[in-house]
Amino acid sequence: MGNITRRELLKQTAIMSAGGAILLNRPAFAWADEKSAKSRVVLIRDQKLFAGGDTPDAGITERMLDEAVCKLTNKKSPEKAWASIIKPADIVGIKTNQWNGLPTPPEINDALKARILGAGVKAEDVSVDDRGVKRNPVFARATALINTRPMRTHAWSGVGSLLKNYIMFAEKPSDYHEDSCAVLGSLQELPTVKGKTRLHVLVMFTPQFHHLAPSKFSPEHSWKYSGLLVGFDPVAVDSVGLRIIEGKRREFFKEDRPLNPPAKHIAMADTRYHLGTSDPAKIELIKLGWDETSYV
Repeated sequence: MGNITRRELLKQTAIMSAGGAILLNRPAFAWADEKSAKSRVVLIRDQKLFAGGDTPDAGITERMLDEAVCKLTNKKSPEKAWASIIKPADIVGIKTNQWNGLPTPPEINDALKARILGAGVKAEDVSVDDRGVKRNPVFARATALINTRPMRTHAWSGVGSLLKNYIMFAEKPSDYHEDSCAVLGSLQELPTVKGKTRLHVLVMFTPQFHHLAPSKFSPEHSWKYSGLLVGFDPVAVDSVGLRIIEGKRREFFKEDRPLNPPAKHIAMADTRYHLGTSDPAKIELIKLGWDETSYV
């Protein structure tokens, strides 16, 4: 090996330290077996999810979630997959979304809670909450968070996404509304959140791809996509969800009709806050189940 200057040594040390920090903050199961630096996102869909009407089938919901998590973690059984994410000593907050137009389906909340309890967590150490997270004693003690919400268009941020779902942890959510909510990525640095999220589940059962008025649900612009997006990288999961919304908009409007406002917070979470990747070329998208009109 040739001589190395002090400046080169310092540069290499900084790079190694940064890489080490990334690995230490990333669950071992998320990177140990990977041969590339791509962020893995699992899309699973089931055409029979709504076979009984407008309510998702609870059994199919559980199976979809288990299959997605098994594929995400490279585990052969749901028990091993969930045990690699959640430990019995954890205190777990499931950050859901209660927006009355399109809330996180109770079937998702119930399935997540059941799997966490099945991993050995005590019942008193698990809570599902949205608007009350800052007052919730379980969330105040939480060592682990599960982030879940449906994808929909949004009048302030372009889309309501996983990155936006943590806005209820902020002391003043309105502080994050300027410039199309571009700073939503900074929510991940809040002390009650930082380093705690174990899993992101973007619900694509009946996503909303367009809205006619702020804070108003548009059932005519929602469709039964019957899917879930699951991953460890919230930026990558949101990015795939955004591509699906954009694909549905192109099909519906028969043209490229950009979101207004643009969903710039997803790209900014990548380029400014370095929370993950929004670049499709750096996302390993694994598709399971029904693939017709997936848009990705």
